[in-house]
Amino acid sequence: MKKIILLLMTLIPLATFAQESSVGLRLGEPLSITYKTFLDENFSVEGLFGRAGVNSAQYYRRSFENNRPSANAFYSGHSAGSALSLSGRIAYNEDFTDEFGITEGYLLGYAGVGAQIRSVRVDYAYTDTSISPINTLRDSRRNIDFGPEVYGGGEYYFDDLPLNVFAEIGLFMELLDRFGHLRLQGAIGVRYIF
Repeated sequence: MKKIILLLMTLIPLATFAQESSVGLRLGEPLSITYKTFLDENFSVEGLFGRAGVNSAQYYRRSFENNRPSANAFYSGHSAGSALSLSGRIAYNEDFTDEFGITEGYLLGYAGVGAQIRSVRVDYAYTDTSISPINTLRDSRRNIDFGPEVYGGGEYYFDDLPLNVFAEIGLFMELLDRFGHLRLQGAIGVRYIF
């Protein structure tokens, strides 16, 4: 948590030099509130906070089996919820308005890198053969994933409205909890420019 606060404190002074800022809603994975600001004509920073999707059932089963509450514990099932996501990103933006023959508004393409932390509450059901009679037991855990992401997309800025719409796709790789686990992410969204 200290590292997240330090990252946000580092990005706040950068925002004061921005040419243009926008805030909006990102629909996809993760579903987020997005704040984007330009540092100069080509570089932008973005912060995202929202609700993350959960991983597959096999992912959580393997996590349980790698960290059993006791040697005789056997996985029965799980439920996952309370999934949160926080991301910080930087992107290079390029104007493609002329290449696509756009006469109203303008189109930017962008690609960038960032870091993402995801937190999911997982409630496990399991049995323990060393306890008689055998009953279903419960274990609640918090699954924390952290790692880098790469992404790219495009955003269209309207001439007459202080809005832009965007679509993007990216790849998140876990460094912490399960090194190397990849997750494809994508979204569409809209931002209000102020």
